[in-house]
Amino acid sequence: MGMTYIEGVASGIDDQRVTVRFLVDSGATYSLLPYDDWQAIGLAPKRSMTFSLADGTAIERQISECHIEIAQGEGHTPVILGEPGDQALLGAVTLEILGLVLNPFKRTLEPMHMLLA
Repeated sequence: MGMTYIEGVASGIDDQRVTVRFLVDSGATYSLLPYDDWQAIGLAPKRSMTFSLADGTAIERQISECHIEIAQGEGHTPVILGEPGDQALLGAVTLEILGLVLNPFKRTLEPMHMLLA
């Protein structure tokens, strides 16, 4: 199984910006900003949540919000505030906000095709 990475820019308070190399993880609910990155753009925790890792381990992390911009689009999204050692992730909620899906065969982000009822 291959991994897909994409470069993006996260913006926080006072339009402070940081360039981030995200692992695209369509199995993750929220995107995650590493500790140094969310600190650099001045994010503050808004609430905490418990997450289950692939091995079943439960971890608690703080949640905030920021603006994320990638080549395919931009938008305001919830983000997990990573702790030291956590890797940047671009999760399913952010992908949906941006109207994108991961094509696992090509390992690319593509526009979401929506069906209207």
